[in-house]
Amino acid sequence: MGKRRRLKNIFFSILVLVAFLVLYLNPYKTFPKLMWREPGYYYVAYPRNYTFIMDQTPTCRTTTPFLILMVPIAPNDQATRDIIRKTWGSEKIVLDQLVETVFVMGLPVGNDIEQQLKKLKLENDQHHDLIQSNFLDSYHNLTIKTMVMLEWLAQYCTKASFVLKIDSDTLLHVHNLVMLLLDPSTAKKNYSTGLVWWHSSVLRDTSSKYYMPSYVFPEPKYPPYPLGMAYVMSLDLPRKILDVSPQIKPIYIEDVYLGMCLKQLGIPPTDPPEHTMFLIKPLHPLNRCSLSKVIAMTTDSTLQMHSYWKTIRQGLHYCH
Repeated sequence: MGKRRRLKNIFFSILVLVAFLVLYLNPYKTFPKLMWREPGYYYVAYPRNYTFIMDQTPTCRTTTPFLILMVPIAPNDQATRDIIRKTWGSEKIVLDQLVETVFVMGLPVGNDIEQQLKKLKLENDQHHDLIQSNFLDSYHNLTIKTMVMLEWLAQYCTKASFVLKIDSDTLLHVHNLVMLLLDPSTAKKNYSTGLVWWHSSVLRDTSSKYYMPSYVFPEPKYPPYPLGMAYVMSLDLPRKILDVSPQIKPIYIEDVYLGMCLKQLGIPPTDPPEHTMFLIKPLHPLNRCSLSKVIAMTTDSTLQMHSYWKTIRQGLHYCH
């Protein structure tokens, strides 16, 4: 009986060891936190195998820009793209540094999808600055848009220095941005900046556009993140964010999700040297003195953006 009991114990121990090896040493193991399939209302379907269906821009392929300006934009908004191309998106050499602008989008929505795709192809044949992926372009999918943007950067732009993600309703003072990035005190690695929101409260009001239930994000405050209107990253960060993102179920608020990834990396964003550099909903109109300090700010219309840019191009009095 004693021998049989010992054999049973040995057999049981072997089973436990095999189970351990299968579960914990299997290189193809899927961790429970990666096993989400249906995104749910407050989540998005990322990571997924999205592909680029339009991507013929020479940026980062035949050029090595110091700074890439990436503009997430709706596929059907050619008018705004044209305004950007005529204003701050037209600035290519700034302080002897190469700056290039590209537009990022998903699939159009509506009843005339085929016609929209044809128009986009014609537009890209002319400008070669559109990057389109096969996710549905919608407000709820902005996190997907951001992650696809990072995928593209990590794939093609590792030799560039910085990227600015900037919304299409935002004015950019390119000279001031390049001047900040060239400053010796600006970090060249693990760097992100913009209008950083620290200790931002999670909104539990169900009527809010940014409502977030506690079962999705239980903490009362979000980790620090640069506001989505415009933020800068050194180009070592896209790959690092992508690598850590499978550990964090993606929520629909894209800039918050970016902050969650940065927290997981242990790389907090950096406040800009001056609070006047990134402005959201400033009191318009801004005078020349205020414009001289701005890097990026939201505008009320493309007409206003164009007017401000003309004022900047005419020359500003830099004041204290």
